Amino acid sequence: MARIEFDHIAHSYYPNPRQPSDYALKEIDTTWEDGGAYALLGPSGCGKTTLLNVISGLLKPSKGRVLYDGVDVTDLPPEKRNIAQVFQFPVLYDTMSVFENLAFPLKNRRFNKTDTDLRVREVAEMLDLTDVLNKKAAGLSADAKQKISLGRGLVRSDVAAVLFDEPLTVIDPHLKWHLRRKLKEIHEQLKLTLIYVTHDQVEALTFADQVILMNNGEIYQIGTPQELFENPKHKFVGYFIGSPGMNFLTCTLEGQNARVDGATIALDPATAARGAEAGGVLELGIRPMHLQVYAEAVEGGIPVALKSVDDQGSFKILTAAFNGHTLRARIPEGHPVPENKAWLKFPPERTKLFADERLVK
Repeated sequence: MARIEFDHIAHSYYPNPRQPSDYALKEIDTTWEDGGAYALLGPSGCGKTTLLNVISGLLKPSKGRVLYDGVDVTDLPPEKRNIAQVFQFPVLYDTMSVFENLAFPLKNRRFNKTDTDLRVREVAEMLDLTDVLNKKAAGLSADAKQKISLGRGLVRSDVAAVLFDEPLTVIDPHLKWHLRRKLKEIHEQLKLTLIYVTHDQVEALTFADQVILMNNGEIYQIGTPQELFENPKHKFVGYFIGSPGMNFLTCTLEGQNARVDGATIALDPATAARGAEAGGVLELGIRPMHLQVYAEAVEGGIPVALKSVDDQGSFKILTAAFNGHTLRARIPEGHPVPENKAWLKFPPERTKLFADERLVK
């Protein structure tokens, strides 16, 4: 295992990049600590796989250095970096048995037979593959094949890191939760450095200790799932994390209050003071679950017209219109749902303020 550092890394697929938009990865300085479980999260095309391939050595960055435990490995190919990588689609030897597929990385490195046998059976048990160890990989389901691919990435205990590039894409939805849980258990047991690429926030938030949220080749925020949800540092983080994402309203400040198209919304005094200092374009942000919904007028509430109610089973999502803005609120199971009209209240302690898309703090 290793501590992996990016020192002013940037990468472009153009031979002579001239402007920021030419870069698939804009300048990045960050560190993956030894033994951590990380998720690279973001929409398709944001640079996640490019970043992963720079870590593994499949790509040499246009600028900057990659360090493993302080040693510059920027020019080293993947086989010299001691990395295991699991791809989106399973890469197996179909004519080999499951045991032989799992053992292949160890045999390649001349592990002795006893140690190989013990390690293969340990990983097979972790991934529920023990019953099929002697079967040919060719005859197994897509789910089983991807579990073998995962196992081949995990079977070496001496790797600097294990990199996963959307490894559950081909897995049936009802098995995804089970495999995420398995990977979490394996990480807790083996303390390997795991870096997991996904565009699925549920996968990222349930797997990782630290989530790295990317967009447009930049890292917008690194933090625990709770930190990204409760304190998004950028408007994009608030929008991308959560289903539905955070509500945003352009506003101005009047003392300790925000003004939105004639409506007054109370803010936390410290938030209002910092917003006045920040200047720029100001926006309120609040999670749907934190908006309070009332069927009748209430002090501090703003009147909205109801557009739709979506039943999600354990809760309902109310979509409402306010002076051309769309707002979504989450109503817990068993709570009454207003008809046609409602009043929404913004708890000051839950209402965030953003200046030029950055969290005011």
